[in-house]
Amino acid sequence: QVQLVESGGGLVQAGGSLRLSCAASRLTFSSYTMGWFRQGPGKEREFVAGISRTGGSTVYADSVKGRFTISRDNAKNTVYLQMNSLKPDDTDVYFCAAKFSLGVSTNDYRYWGRGDQVTVSS
Repeated sequence: QVQLVESGGGLVQAGGSLRLSCAASRLTFSSYTMGWFRQGPGKEREFVAGISRTGGSTVYADSVKGRFTISRDNAKNTVYLQMNSLKPDDTDVYFCAAKFSLGVSTNDYRYWGRGDQVTVSS
């Protein structure tokens, strides 16, 4: 069974940075498009960023463009989300997701991690 495990979340002050990691196992990682999503209490899950299998293509939600960067290391079966200039509105549980796809994608991901809490204080 595919496993995705997020780490790197925590509490940070507004304006600060965090880097999330997602370690994948039991899949051919380089064959999967990867994405990051987030969800807060009472809110729908929201797409944050996606990256193609090779890392050559990325896509971001407008709310994080210029502040967040998604990347991947296929040798380590890991995808990252570098989050800079964090705002209180970025406070959410962040989820890693995988999709067997050729290109970058914003939806229809098949496999999901359990999430990692990011809290940004004002």
